Amino acid sequence: MSPRLRRAPALARTLAGAAPLALLLAGGSAQASVNSYRFLHVTIDTPWHIFLFLLMGVFAPFILMVVLMWRNSIRKREIARAQEGAAPGEPPPS
Repeated sequence: MSPRLRRAPALARTLAGAAPLALLLAGGSAQASVNSYRFLHVTIDTPWHIFLFLLMGVFAPFILMVVLMWRNSIRKREIARAQEGAAPGEPPPS
């Protein structure tokens, strides 16, 4: 067995023992700041930020869909008018 593989369990035990020591040194303040309400930075502007995010992410594709449907309907209308004006034996213009 290689020396590197023999050292792996000892290294894992050392790292496992270091985790509780790091928590003791950090104290309870690190956990309290992560779990606190202030950590989220919720202000009166937060609903507006959510609305603007939804406006770009959800409503913009619907606006794009309407614009594309409108362009397609105009294109189909022009093709239909061109076919009406063409002679019966001619192929429609492309």
